Amino acid sequence: MKVYKLHRALQLPISLEQSWAFFSDPQNLQRITPPDLGFDIRTDVSNGMPPGMLISYALRLPTGNRVTWVSEIKHVDPPYGFVDEQRLGPYRFWYHEHRFAAHGQGVEATDTVHYALPFGPLGRLAHELFVGNQLRKIFDYRARALLEHFDGGDR
Repeated sequence: MKVYKLHRALQLPISLEQSWAFFSDPQNLQRITPPDLGFDIRTDVSNGMPPGMLISYALRLPTGNRVTWVSEIKHVDPPYGFVDEQRLGPYRFWYHEHRFAAHGQGVEATDTVHYALPFGPLGRLAHELFVGNQLRKIFDYRARALLEHFDGGDR
């Protein structure tokens, strides 16, 4: 199984407490996900984000197919970060670490994702042809949406 890694860091003009309040609320994920993915949370997430919580989403793949994605909140370390891991979804493996650290006049938010695709050699080819690029575009969108949200005063 070939495991890939995506790492992103972003400086945000907010406090550590503000970053935790935003990122630990799963409902905010829809605000920072590209609209063409048709992202929809199917789980009641009004009770916070405790370890072990399962969150179900529906989203549209680039092929146009809708899939269900279920994540488990594996580790929670307020206000410094959390980890979600795919339990059901399009990847063979997905482990996403979110970290937050006070930095200068704000917070550095980092995402580190380790992931693998199904289908062996076909999955590796799909990664080279479009999956890797698609993930980078999703995280590029996320960075723009976060900067717009926090620089735009929507705190």
